[in-house]
Amino acid sequence: MSIKPIGIFDSGVGGTSIWKEIHSVLPFENTIYLADSANAPYGTKDKDVIIDLSIKNTEYLLNKNCKLILVACNTATTNAIDYLRANYKVPFVGIEPAIKPAALHTKTHAIGILATKGTLSSELFSKTATLFANHITIVEQIGNGIVELIESGKLYSKDMKALLKVYLEPMIKADIDYLVLGCTHYPYLIPMLLELLPKHVKIIDSGEAVARQTKAILEQHNLLNIRMKTPKNEFYTNANPEIMRSLLGNRFDVESLDF
Repeated sequence: MSIKPIGIFDSGVGGTSIWKEIHSVLPFENTIYLADSANAPYGTKDKDVIIDLSIKNTEYLLNKNCKLILVACNTATTNAIDYLRANYKVPFVGIEPAIKPAALHTKTHAIGILATKGTLSSELFSKTATLFANHITIVEQIGNGIVELIESGKLYSKDMKALLKVYLEPMIKADIDYLVLGCTHYPYLIPMLLELLPKHVKIIDSGEAVARQTKAILEQHNLLNIRMKTPKNEFYTNANPEIMRSLLGNRFDVESLDF
């Protein structure tokens, strides 16, 4: 067993949606969450820049003695996780859009994917889509502006609703019955998405599956924390800490970093 913390990083506050799933599945694990909000969004950046930012985040968490790194960012996973796994000894868990379950269960043979440009244009996404979804229609939509609105505290704003209406229109016209969320910021949009989508459309994100995979990797490496004690959960950001604090229900302190 190990009482060392799980390290989690994202391009911003969105990965807290994954942290919540981790905390639910592994309630006694210590965690350290790092939000690189000053560089959000990653989805518009070149691959080399994304790798450099992922290295910076990883090394910060390793200096905090983390036993496993969860890359709670679709764009960083699809562009950088192979490099990270090849160059660091700790286990890494990544996240990518849950295309497979949507493709296997669609009845209309059409699914929508809302993701960043960096995820949709990645080699990993292309391979996954080809493997599981080459027999159906995929309506891809780059979520330009969504991360920026969330990071600036405008999650449930009129601007956000207007943006989502535009992005969902071609998906609704194509009669999708599954919407796959390809960015960890996007689960916070689910209440608004449910209002805008037809009732039969199901929304899929990867959070629960990632939490189960994290638990499995910890078990595989004998790293589970089996002490039934209240965990220590640390949250850091290089932007406005109030944004993350509000998404966490104002239950945790968030420390501001010059990072």
